[in-house]
Amino acid sequence: MASTKKHKVVCIEVLKKNGVDVDKLIEALVYNASVEFVAYYYFTNLRAFCTGIEGEGVKGVIEDARLEDLSHFESCIDRIYQLGGEFPKDITEFCKLAGADFLQSTKRTTLNQILEKCLKAEQGAIVNWNNVCKMTQGKDPMTYEIASSILAEEIEHESWFLELLDGRPSGHMRRRYSGERPHTAKHSRSLGNL
Repeated sequence: MASTKKHKVVCIEVLKKNGVDVDKLIEALVYNASVEFVAYYYFTNLRAFCTGIEGEGVKGVIEDARLEDLSHFESCIDRIYQLGGEFPKDITEFCKLAGADFLQSTKRTTLNQILEKCLKAEQGAIVNWNNVCKMTQGKDPMTYEIASSILAEEIEHESWFLELLDGRPSGHMRRRYSGERPHTAKHSRSLGNL
């Protein structure tokens, strides 16, 4: 039952006093949520094109990144609404916002091209979440914690794909289980307690 009286929102007032441009923050969070959602979708598709003996190992790495991207999307939903934001009503508008058409794949896409696409997506996510960290550090501890947790996983994802593409050691050990999300599990209920 919604009241006609609009109450002040103390959490937003506090953030504004702390120097946060709440509208810009909401815009960044909605944009990042769209990128994570679309990456989850495209990584689901890219996985299917990882064929052959080499493709089997790559599928596992993409699966870990894919499920963690879903967790990243879920991690920022509550915060967007707490700040007074919302998602576009039209899913196509939301997906277009991400600008991730480069992740599309065909049967002719090679394993190396798939890895390049995944790397580009993870590197973009690092830049995006680092920007949110810079906007909120020392001003908005709640959003900063979410963004820095996501950023930690995105940096790990980048290192996985660099390892596969360049032979650059990443220290990567497979997650104990797909969807483990060691940094964002506390922010996302999407995958339950696998």
